[in-house]
Amino acid sequence: MEAAAFNDQFTETELKVLAFVTEKHGQQKRKYTHEPYVNHLVRVALKIKEYSPDSRMVMAALCHDVLEDTECTVAELYQFLTGMGLSNTDSDYICFLVKELTDVFTSEAFPQFNRKARKELEAARLWEISPEAQTIKYCDLIDNTTSIVQHGGGFAKVYLKEKKRILTNMDKGNPELYQIVSAIVETV
Repeated sequence: MEAAAFNDQFTETELKVLAFVTEKHGQQKRKYTHEPYVNHLVRVALKIKEYSPDSRMVMAALCHDVLEDTECTVAELYQFLTGMGLSNTDSDYICFLVKELTDVFTSEAFPQFNRKARKELEAARLWEISPEAQTIKYCDLIDNTTSIVQHGGGFAKVYLKEKKRILTNMDKGNPELYQIVSAIVETV
C-alpha cells in the first residue's frame, strides 16, 4: 500500500507520517488476514479522522504500534517528527500518545507473569491513559476486534473477554466511539 493512495484522505504531513510507519513496519503482515500491517494503521487513523479534527491524533494513530512492533525508538520517532517540521510541542504530544498506546506489560518484559496477569495489569494501565489515547485505542479495538472475531477461531473468545475487561474502566475517550466499541465487544 503506497502512501500516495491516500492523497485525498490525509494531509501532506499525515502522508509523511504514513510513509515513515510504512517503512518502519516493512513487510509485516496482520496475523489472521496476512494483509500488509500498514492497512490496520490506516483504518485506525481514518476512524480517528471521522471523530477528531486534531491532526496530531491522526498521526499518533498512524504511529500507535511503531514502538511496540518495530525497532523504532521514541527518540527516533521524535527526531522524525521534528525533522519534518513539526514543533517540539506537537512532536512531544504525538510521542506522548504513542507511548501511552504502547503495551508495557509484555511477556518479554514480565516473563514472571502469565497472560491473564499481564492483561490485567495492562488493563489497569489503560484505564489511566489520556482521553485522547483512549479514543485512539477505541479505534484500534474496533479494527482488531472485527478481524479477530472473523478470523481468530478459538482465540476470539479469550480476546473478547480481555477487551471487555479493558472497557469496564477505559471510558474517558470519545463517548460515541466508546459506545461503538463496547457494542462490538458485547455483541460478538
